[in-house]
Amino acid sequence: MMSLFKSWRQDLPASIVVALVALPLCLGIALASGAPLFSGLIAGIVGGLIVGALSKSSLSVAGPAAGLTVIVLGAIESLPSYQAFLLAVVLAGAMQVAFAATRAGVLAEFVPSSVITGMLAAIGLILILKQIPHAVGYDADYEGSFEFFQRDGQNTISAIFNTLSSSVSAGAVIIAALSLLFLFWWDAAKPKEGPLRLLPGPLVVVVLGIGLNALFGAVAPSLAIRPSHLVQVPVANSFGEFTSFFSVPDFSQIGNGAVWTAAITLAIVASLESLLSVKAVDELDPKRRTTPKNWELMAQGGGNFVSGMIGGLPVTSVIVRSSANVDSGADSKLSSILHGIWLLLSVLLIPVVLNLIPLSALAAVLIATGYKLTKPKLFLDRWKQGWTQFVPFVATVAAILFTDLLIGIVIGLGIGFVFVVARNFRTAITFACDGEDCLIRARRNLYFIHKYELQRELGRVPDNSNLLIDLSSTNYVDLDNIEIINAFIKGAAYRNINVVVRGDIARRSAPLVKAPLTEVVYA
Repeated sequence: MMSLFKSWRQDLPASIVVALVALPLCLGIALASGAPLFSGLIAGIVGGLIVGALSKSSLSVAGPAAGLTVIVLGAIESLPSYQAFLLAVVLAGAMQVAFAATRAGVLAEFVPSSVITGMLAAIGLILILKQIPHAVGYDADYEGSFEFFQRDGQNTISAIFNTLSSSVSAGAVIIAALSLLFLFWWDAAKPKEGPLRLLPGPLVVVVLGIGLNALFGAVAPSLAIRPSHLVQVPVANSFGEFTSFFSVPDFSQIGNGAVWTAAITLAIVASLESLLSVKAVDELDPKRRTTPKNWELMAQGGGNFVSGMIGGLPVTSVIVRSSANVDSGADSKLSSILHGIWLLLSVLLIPVVLNLIPLSALAAVLIATGYKLTKPKLFLDRWKQGWTQFVPFVATVAAILFTDLLIGIVIGLGIGFVFVVARNFRTAITFACDGEDCLIRARRNLYFIHKYELQRELGRVPDNSNLLIDLSSTNYVDLDNIEIINAFIKGAAYRNINVVVRGDIARRSAPLVKAPLTEVVYA
C-alpha cells in the first residue's frame, strides 16, 4: 500500500488536471448517449476508483468513451428501459472478465506501432479541431465527440467555419486565448524546484476562467458567458436527492435477447478500445512500462460490472484523459484513483462551483493536450523511418480524422497488414549453382506466401546435380512449403538429383526437418 503513495507529489497535481478534463467529457458523452447526465459522472468515478484500483497500468485512466456513444444510444433506444440497458452493461463487464480468462488481451500486441502512433496523432488533431468551436463559445456538438460527421448536420471542418462566421463569443475567445497563452508559457517557465512545480497549469486556467467571467459580468456584461457555455453538473439539494441520481439494473430483462446483443457488442467494442488505448499509453509512458493486457481486460470488466450496477455508462480506458495524465507528470495509478475521488467529492460537495467553469477554459486545456499528441516532429520522425512506417501512420491519422476512432483504426490496421504482407513478399530464398552443385537457401521463416518463390527456385535446379536446401536460418517452415520440398525430393530420384536438407531441428513449430537426408519428414 505504501508503494502506491511513493510518487504522490507527481500524482496529486496530475489527478486534479485529469479530473478537470474528465468532468465536461463525462457530461458530454452522457448527453450524446441519450443517458441521464449523472450516468456519465458515475462512469468517470468508477473508472477512477474501481478500474484505477484494479488495473496494473501506471498511467491509463478509464471513464465513459466517445467511441461507444453510438452503440449506447442505439441500445438505450431499443431496450425497454434505461435499467434494462444497465443490465447489458453488467453483463458486458462479466464477459470482459471472461475474455481476460481466455487471454484475449494478447490481440493488442499485434497492432503495429505505426497504427498506434497514428491513433495518438489523430486524437490530438481531433481534440484541436473539435475544441475550437467550444473555445469560441459554440457548443452545438457535445464535449468528447470524435465523429467527423456531427449530429447537428455539420462535420468537423464545416463546424469550425460556421462557428467563426456566425457564433463567436468575445468573452469565450478572450478566456480561451489567455488560457492557451498561459498553458504554453507555463510549460516552458514552470520551475523545477519549489512548491510552484506542483501547481497544475490547467487548475490555474480554470480559476482564471471563473474569475474573468465574473469580471465580465460586473464590468462588461456583453462579454459575460451565457449559462449554456458553462459546465452543467446536476445539482442535488439534499443527500437523498443525490442518491436518487443512481439506478440499478432491471434483472427481469435477463431473458431479453436484445439485452444480450447489446451486452456482447459493448463487451467487444469496449475491450478493443481499452486494449488499444492502454497500448498507446504504454507508448507515451516515459518509463516505457508495459501493462498486462489480460489483467487490464479484467479490470475494465470489473469497472463495467460496478458501473452498470449503480447506474453508470460503460467504461473503457480513454486516451484523452490518459494523455492528459501523462502530460501532467503522473507516475503511478494513484493519479487515476485520486481523479475518481475528486470527481465524487466535487459533484457531492461543490456542484455549484463546478457550474461556474467556462467550457472555453477547458477547451484550451484540451487543445494544449492535443498539440502535444500531434507535434510536427512526430510526423517527421515517421517520415524518416521510411514508407512502410509513414504510410500506415498517415492512413490511420486520415481515417480516424474523417470517420471515427474505431473505423479509423480498422482501416489503419488493414493498410498496415498490406505492408506486412508486402515486406514478407520480398525475396526470402536465394538460388546459386556452380557446375553440378546447387544451393537453395531460406534467409528467413517460410510461410504460405513464399510457396510460389520456393517452387520457382526449385524449378531452376538442373538434372544430374547435387542440391543443398539450407533451412538453418529459419525457425519455422509451414506445412505448405514442407510438402513442396517433399514432392521435389520424391521426384528428384527420377532426375538423378541428390538432395540434402540442412536445418536446425531442435525447435520447430511446424512439420520438422531432419538433415541431411533425401526427404523432409514430419516429426
